[in-house]
Amino acid sequence: MATASSAPPPGPTAPAGAGTVVWSDRFLDYTWTPRHPMKPARLKLTMALARSLGLLDGVETLAPAECGESELLRIHTHDYIDAVRHAVQPPGEPVSPPYGLGSADNPVFPGMHEAASVIVGGTLAAAREIAEGRTLRAVSIGGGMHHAMPSYAAGFCIYNDAAVAISWLLDHGFDRIAYIDIDVHHGDGVQRAFYADPRVLTVSIHQHPATLWPNTGWPDEAGLGTAEGTAVNLALMPGTKDSPWLRGFHAVVPGAIAAFRPQIIISQCGADTHREDPLADLELTVDGQRAAMLAMRELADRYAEGRWLALGGGGYGLVRVVPRAWTHMLAAALGRDIDPATPIPDAWTELVRAAAPAVEPPATMGDGGDVAFRPWDGPGATVETGDARVDRALRAVDSAVLATRRASFSLLGLDPEDPRD
Repeated sequence: MATASSAPPPGPTAPAGAGTVVWSDRFLDYTWTPRHPMKPARLKLTMALARSLGLLDGVETLAPAECGESELLRIHTHDYIDAVRHAVQPPGEPVSPPYGLGSADNPVFPGMHEAASVIVGGTLAAAREIAEGRTLRAVSIGGGMHHAMPSYAAGFCIYNDAAVAISWLLDHGFDRIAYIDIDVHHGDGVQRAFYADPRVLTVSIHQHPATLWPNTGWPDEAGLGTAEGTAVNLALMPGTKDSPWLRGFHAVVPGAIAAFRPQIIISQCGADTHREDPLADLELTVDGQRAAMLAMRELADRYAEGRWLALGGGGYGLVRVVPRAWTHMLAAALGRDIDPATPIPDAWTELVRAAAPAVEPPATMGDGGDVAFRPWDGPGATVETGDARVDRALRAVDSAVLATRRASFSLLGLDPEDPRD
């Protein structure tokens, strides 16, 4: 484990419940092709839902500027940035085009560099608000592009806003940063950027890499050199539902965070863990996703003096899933939590019916998911319920938990077999 932290930056002067929302209509310029699964409508519908619920009443959103090249160079190479600026869609759909630009996942679109730079600018603006003491919590639903690598685009991600912001924070008074990624896909780009940096803890809870791209995030990916133990990966099998997912989260994440003692927590809150997501196979509900966000906020309150930066990410249930999940994220950051049983406002439902008449809008802010869970009891202590499917799921999660804890926890000074750690 890395050495103990130096004194944290001065505590924010903002009230404990204060939160900042970073938003610009320019986030909607991050537009691929008409048939691409990532569409900016999910962001537009999220903000519309939040406003229709009155969540943003009295909240002045912070509009970001484009990120400059000097900030992008914290993570990305000059040649890659130049390639993004001047990219032209190649003929056909090459499997592996130069810099990952022009593939089916990452087609070239007009103004790509500028649109991606605004996304990074949004996450940097959120980080600055926290670092400079103007807020405790900040959220940018446009961020979370966690797959982008130093010299190539990947997984719908051009520039890695989270990694850029972490690098900036490391240069502005922070030396203990925890990044928690709950997207269904492994947070590979952020992990790679800080794999050998003991100042950054990356924790990713994702679908098992044997079953889903990018096929990384195995438990034994635990960090390099003096950073051993600061990469934590919990890989869950397809079909995992709310209760076992939360059991796994609470068996791994709080212990790692408590041991690391971060000064700030950054969360990537991809909503593609939902049971209706078309690109993956976990089976969470919006209720489960909300419970995870509230748990991360609580960890920030307990261990990071309340400093919490929340980002969007994946999520391809554009109408029924993402707007509700990320409205709950906005609510969590603002300290204005919304009950999952809250009815969806008629105004938003009418908007959806006009924009997507083939999609049945959700009726409430939740799915009636079961978010109760039994805490992990240690190796070999899985309690049998008598329901064969439930018992198989619990054994699978507990096996994943033990593999993760055995790979990382001892390096963090914890006992991997003791449920109290």
